[in-house]
Amino acid sequence: MRRRCSTARVLALAAAALALALMSPDGVGATPETTCAAAAARDRRVDYAFCVSRLSHHHDSPDADAWGLAKVAADVGVATAGSAVYDIKALLSKPPAGAGERAALEQCRALYDAAGLAFAEAYDGISRRDYAAGKGRAADAASLARRCGAAFARAGASPPPQVSRWGVEAEKIAVVCTAVTSLVG
Repeated sequence: MRRRCSTARVLALAAAALALALMSPDGVGATPETTCAAAAARDRRVDYAFCVSRLSHHHDSPDADAWGLAKVAADVGVATAGSAVYDIKALLSKPPAGAGERAALEQCRALYDAAGLAFAEAYDGISRRDYAAGKGRAADAASLARRCGAAFARAGASPPPQVSRWGVEAEKIAVVCTAVTSLVG
């Protein structure tokens, strides 16, 4: 009999915990660590360490719930794309190795400008709780960043290391943004 009471008590506590989680607006703890862990559990592509690093360094993270952290991820995407544009402009101010590289850099500058806008639109979608639009625009931003690498491939050149790095960063933050947004809607 004692064993049944313990089992019943455990089941009741588990049910209460589940009910509390379902009643919370985001169903996830409001820290970058717990939110990134939940996002990584939901989507294998999420790099947990990257997620925590990027989200926890944002000024809005300390007070954010999962919905706020989804917006933080989109905002980090805006900053990532902006940093890529900044680096590309610096590269364009120097003589490039060849005409193909210069054309690829020009194309990448335009692509990262568009990626920054797409991340900003993802932020706006998440803010108005249009989660499908937010996730779609984050995916668009990642696609635009990938097209930069393709521009270099067509030119028969390798992208400079900083341009490659921004491509990886943009892809990862888009995955994080999509996964965290999926936790809330």
